[in-house]
Amino acid sequence: MTQLPPLSKFVEGKEKIEKKKEVVVEYAKIHGEELSEIGVNVNFAPVVDLNKGIINPKDKYSQIYQRAISADQNVVAKVGLWYCQTLEIYKVHCTIKHFPGLGRVDADTHLQHADLNTSVKDLTKEDWVPFRQIMSNFGGFTMLGHVKLTGVDRDTPVSFSKKVVMGILRNSWQYDGILITDDFSMEAVYGSRDGLEGATVKAINAGVDLILIAYDTDLYYQAMDALLSAEAGGKLDDEMLLKSQARLGLSLQGIGARG
Repeated sequence: MTQLPPLSKFVEGKEKIEKKKEVVVEYAKIHGEELSEIGVNVNFAPVVDLNKGIINPKDKYSQIYQRAISADQNVVAKVGLWYCQTLEIYKVHCTIKHFPGLGRVDADTHLQHADLNTSVKDLTKEDWVPFRQIMSNFGGFTMLGHVKLTGVDRDTPVSFSKKVVMGILRNSWQYDGILITDDFSMEAVYGSRDGLEGATVKAINAGVDLILIAYDTDLYYQAMDALLSAEAGGKLDDEMLLKSQARLGLSLQGIGARG
């Protein structure tokens, strides 16, 4: 597949972002065409975390400062939306990530626990602008990160926090799109006090639709065993499951799922 530089390389500079829309669309078109040709219908992009310029030598994998589109929330919102709209033409779902935003986070959740201590007020004014604008204008996926949003839930990472998922996304924002977690193979999940098994059950009961297990695929068996055991013990929320089933069904119809 065509190797392209980060989107940030195409939108940097002082020129108004609207004048760069054609370049962004062409960039997304390449991704959409090539993914569609090989049968891929979900892309875990774009990163819509803001670039806060935080660099940590111990950050081995997240490195948001290299992956973010821009420091300007309005630029990120527009570019992210154009990217997602273009992918949709080729029946490829985009995935905006990593809510609640990792641009201000120093630690790498692949390797350790991390807190986002910024107030909800400040996040609403800046970091959440791209998420809210894209989520309200487009039907793609949203990926949940593993940081703890300490102003809302000091104990549980966002990816399986009911206070965040239901309290903010589902209820306050009235978002009824697909929520997928970041990889549950990461230390911030399996090293949490809930462990992989507890986190899996909590995520489903919180209103999450899909749990991603990518790096260590063997963890699938632990996660599925935890869900089956929870179901047998009556510990899975039936209402949450039905709502999720409906969301996933609509998503598959809209994407033109391949047989």
